[in-house]
Amino acid sequence: MFLRDIWYFAVPGESLAPGAMMHKVLLGEPIVIGREADGTPFALRDICPHRGVPLSAGALFSPEASGCGTSAIECPYHGWKFRPDGRCAEIPSLVPDQNMDIERIKVRAYPVREVQGNLWIYMADEEHPSTKPKIDPPEVPHFASALPNIREAMNFDCHVDHAVIGLMDPAHGPFVHKAWWWRSSKSIHEKAKDFAPSQRGFTMVAHTPSSNSAGYKVLGGKPVTEISFQLPGVRIETIRVGKNTVCGLTTVTPLDEKRTEITQTFYWTMPFLSFAKPVARRFMRAFLGQDRDMVNLQQQGLKFEPRLMLINDSDIQAKWYHRLKSEWAQSVEDGTEFTNPIEPVTLRWRS
Repeated sequence: MFLRDIWYFAVPGESLAPGAMMHKVLLGEPIVIGREADGTPFALRDICPHRGVPLSAGALFSPEASGCGTSAIECPYHGWKFRPDGRCAEIPSLVPDQNMDIERIKVRAYPVREVQGNLWIYMADEEHPSTKPKIDPPEVPHFASALPNIREAMNFDCHVDHAVIGLMDPAHGPFVHKAWWWRSSKSIHEKAKDFAPSQRGFTMVAHTPSSNSAGYKVLGGKPVTEISFQLPGVRIETIRVGKNTVCGLTTVTPLDEKRTEITQTFYWTMPFLSFAKPVARRFMRAFLGQDRDMVNLQQQGLKFEPRLMLINDSDIQAKWYHRLKSEWAQSVEDGTEFTNPIEPVTLRWRS
């Protein structure tokens, strides 16, 4: 089950130049994401309603070149043109006396927002595809309109639920991420963290990072970190070190039922970190790769449809995720306000 009436991270803003477009599958739906010459992004269902050809295989024309008064995508098969709002603008094969209201022909258009260098697409309920967004896309705190400093993405061969739960799991670190630069299985010790409800999810409230999290030491000083999760699969970690801030945005985007894209994006105010990008990128790839390899390995057991276990307290966040999903899906189905079921609590586990 994929959640609807909510924003999903689609593509990095820097990957889409003005006048360009790309094909992307989100939640099993083919989408063409484009950027007009003036920089305005848009997204349409990537299927021409005439003969089913992907519109992304065609050309994107500027308002001056399209002959339609607006930007338009031209289908490569018969030249049908569609505006960024999805309305048909031209059918070249029609002759002048063939009266046809071509604007009644539409391709589904998806709301798109660009926030802090990230392109988000609003995936409305399939029964009400024209539903307008009632919420705003996620935003990284403390960075206003800043652009990302570094970004990495990787595909996991699993359903989105397993990717989300695997990434939020607090007990796997010393095993999956066992490395000299991060953690050792011998470093396991008891931890207690306070949690509170937050926007469409929950937050591990500000705390000092665990002593066996060596990666934080490179920042110097006495870092304080706060980690939040919100539906459909957005994790934001804010690290404060004196007057400086580092924010990590992790987005989990379902491509289809068996493929999920994880994108890690970082923002910072520490100039020296920019010089460490090549090294940081290697660590990011290694870290994501360890998670990917484990959830991909997990699929070997899941194909036999075993009954899985979730225990307290280390798996409480996974339980919360399922409850949040259920509450959100019910609110969309009923047309009611979403009610966050999470309550403040202190969780304890060893890792």
